[in-house]
Amino acid sequence: MQLSFSTYYTLICAALVLLAGKFLVQRIRFLRDFNIPEPVAGGLVAAALIFAVHEFTGYSITFSSGLQTGFMLLFFSSIGLSANFSKLREGGSALVLFLFIISIFIVVQNAVGIGLAAALGLDPLIGLIAGSITLVGGHGTAGAWAGVFEKEHGIQGALTLGIACATFGLVIGGLIGGPLAKGLVTRHRLRGHGDASVQSAPDEANFENPQKIRLITTNAAIETLALFAACLGFAEFMTGFAQGTAFELPTFVWALGGGVILRNTLDYVFKFQVFDRAIDLFGNVSLSIYLAIALLSLKLWELSGLAAPLMVILLAQTLTMGLYAAFVTFRVMGRNYDAAVLAAGHCGFGMGATPTAIANMQAITTQYGPSHKSFLIVPMVGAFFIDIVNAGMIQLFIKLLP
Repeated sequence: MQLSFSTYYTLICAALVLLAGKFLVQRIRFLRDFNIPEPVAGGLVAAALIFAVHEFTGYSITFSSGLQTGFMLLFFSSIGLSANFSKLREGGSALVLFLFIISIFIVVQNAVGIGLAAALGLDPLIGLIAGSITLVGGHGTAGAWAGVFEKEHGIQGALTLGIACATFGLVIGGLIGGPLAKGLVTRHRLRGHGDASVQSAPDEANFENPQKIRLITTNAAIETLALFAACLGFAEFMTGFAQGTAFELPTFVWALGGGVILRNTLDYVFKFQVFDRAIDLFGNVSLSIYLAIALLSLKLWELSGLAAPLMVILLAQTLTMGLYAAFVTFRVMGRNYDAAVLAAGHCGFGMGATPTAIANMQAITTQYGPSHKSFLIVPMVGAFFIDIVNAGMIQLFIKLLP
């Protein structure tokens, strides 16, 4: 039996999840101490309740996927709209270095997945599905590759398997990033750039301080909504136009790319001042609602039904992610506070998705202070460059496997 929630009721449930998460983080010291993002805290409780309903009544509750997709595209559009070329230049060599670190991690993640799958008697391609396809790539990449594995490689149930792995990664990525970064900050006695309670200067880094009061006008809000609409329209057009070509990319990548093009065209061609505070506000709201709906949509009974070998692979991937972030990402990026925040972000999109990475970093910077460098680097690498690198890596591994 299935109980479906319409768009309106899905939005109501998402709002309740966010309010519950805020209440839990405020009241439970463990959640605050380990910097668990509010959407993750509330979302996991909601997912557990939905799981209990399914187990005791047989009802499967589903929520509006269109709403989740819409807020995801809004979030990625906000990243593009906030990325003017001056900010990209500010990221500089650190952005390139971080991208290199993540690219090496994709190789490590796929090697772990394929190696363990072979050792456990599974098809090595299943290890690839439990690697960068679903963990770095997330639900979108899992869905995109599922048909290829089912039709061309005979992996039956690849879509269900991919969605389950991506769901596992989304949850774990939101759980390990905050505690890992907190441990690095405490162990190395790192200090943030200023007091977390002090409001940073406006428009320095998007998403950096979600609790910050942003003064926007009605006209600014309308102009910003028009920019978002243009990004979504561009993304929809390019997704259809590039389908089946060498330029075929996920819709969210086109939304981000459209934002980058639109923002810099307005900045440098038309000299139009984009209202960053409004973009920041809409982006943070979209991020929170997206995560809430994503966690509401978890089907924990699918995770509980995973075969033991697959769980071994996913747990090994979790350990690999934590060790790599602590001993490679943190150290190579400078062993300082910014590096600790970047490690939290890496856990977010290395196991889950860029929105999870942003939520992880927000949880750290809210407590310890801002990290402008991290919020310049992670959104662009995690949401744009890494998807291009990952697509190439996946194709390479498929060709190398027998």
